[in-house]
Amino acid sequence: MDFTVSYRPTPDEVARALQQGTKRQLKVFYLALPAVLVVSGLVCILVDSIGLGVGMFAGAVAFPLVLTWSIGRAAKRQLTYLCVPTTIRVTDDGYECRTEQSSTTMRWPLFGRIVIGPEFWLFYVNKQCAGFLPRRAFNSEQQAELDAFLTSRQKTEVA
Repeated sequence: MDFTVSYRPTPDEVARALQQGTKRQLKVFYLALPAVLVVSGLVCILVDSIGLGVGMFAGAVAFPLVLTWSIGRAAKRQLTYLCVPTTIRVTDDGYECRTEQSSTTMRWPLFGRIVIGPEFWLFYVNKQCAGFLPRRAFNSEQQAELDAFLTSRQKTEVA
């Protein structure tokens, strides 16, 4: 496998990729904190601290929304660097992204987990999303080849 493509990511595309990547890595956090807040709220209500209990319930409802908003806001700060004409080269060894400002090379063994999604390939290092490749940058033949290659690797999952 060795192909090179050029494309320009859109702000919405980058934001979706970063949200999907961080949402997967924060999945437990998304579920655990609201659950703890609900249980704490119930305990507060049972001991007649109704105001605090209601506050805990409100926090449980608001937390996922605020976290999603803050991830989107963090992604927008990176758009200047990411939404530029980009050349991607994919080989059996890894992939390289080049722009006028930077060059990044990632080798496949670096990734502990790879998620093959309908819109992106998401790459994780130590449970943290470290990169993504947008499917739309590749033609259908290249997408199929990359899907087959990544699926043959360990720790790859299909979203």
